[in-house]
Amino acid sequence: MKLVLIGIQGSGKSTQGNMLSHLFQIPYLSTGHIFREIAKEKTSLGRYMKETINAGILVPDDKTIEIVNTYLSRPEYSRGYILDGFPRTLKQAHEFSNNVDKVIYLKIPDKEALWRLMNRHQERADETLPALKKRIELFHKFTEPVIEYYEQQGKLIELDGTKAINHVNKEILENLGKQLVKNQLKEWKQNKKAIIALVGLPGAGKSGAAAFFTKKGLPVISFGKIVNDYIDKHKLGHTEAVHKKVREELREKYGKEALAVLNKDKISELLKTKNIIVIDGMRSWEEYLYLRKELKKIRVYILALYANKQLRYERSSKRAYRADLYGEERDINELIGTNMGPTIAFSDFLVKNNFSMKDFHDKLEEVYRQVYFS
Repeated sequence: MKLVLIGIQGSGKSTQGNMLSHLFQIPYLSTGHIFREIAKEKTSLGRYMKETINAGILVPDDKTIEIVNTYLSRPEYSRGYILDGFPRTLKQAHEFSNNVDKVIYLKIPDKEALWRLMNRHQERADETLPALKKRIELFHKFTEPVIEYYEQQGKLIELDGTKAINHVNKEILENLGKQLVKNQLKEWKQNKKAIIALVGLPGAGKSGAAAFFTKKGLPVISFGKIVNDYIDKHKLGHTEAVHKKVREELREKYGKEALAVLNKDKISELLKTKNIIVIDGMRSWEEYLYLRKELKKIRVYILALYANKQLRYERSSKRAYRADLYGEERDINELIGTNMGPTIAFSDFLVKNNFSMKDFHDKLEEVYRQVYFS
């Protein structure tokens, strides 16, 4: 299923897009979000995109089409998608005419849109009143002809976007048709088994990433729990020396893949009922190779998390538990002593966690989509 959401900014496209994505299990893609991510880059394109967005004007058609086509060429979008913010002009619509099943137009008055946007809890630098008014003006000028274009093709679903969120969502589903929904849910059900293994130095964000995936409904296995439980059981105290000693004892007995060996039965049991599971705290390259060998039919993705050193140390010092287990000695022991270096170097995904929680979650969402829909 390939859906497009159209409406002036503030009409509820992102809300409905995320709801439909969760229901249909197909990815939601906002061109506005893509442009804002590019605007953060310290490149000529990034600077250009930032100036364009802040001015409230449209990104040129050729550049927009190029960026959207690049994103949609990724494997996670091969089975379908929900587009928000594209096409915005007739030229974009003409070049995209064969890639749309239905177009959902959420119609609201200009004043309602401005009221919603000015009362958002999260402010954005590009949401000044002049910029917002300019975008609404451009919508009427360039995007309303797109709505007429899809109406003539019989693909348009026009709805009153001022109604309650759940009411609008219900009307969308009714217009798409119950049988169509049922077919798509069956066709796009995720069947492949996979493991997302989180790796990173202390304070990089492994616990935060694990919490994010837990909210997605994915079970999380903590590799480090075995070490922590052993230390707590024997009342040894959580110091760097004790942690190092316990890890060395386990690896002397089971090899550098010790934590994978000790968690293997738990992983296998979960994969009987779950398609994707998350490992919090994979360290050694040997752990990765062991899982690849023992779970031949399961794809193991390594997700490496990175944050600046001082930021990691600051986060670690504020922990309620094991707050003193950080520093250069710990980093070196992780990278070399536990052989984490190759695990990070050969990761499938690298997420930088130097900015806001929203930025971090957006990046994790992208990883989740790629694993789920590939």
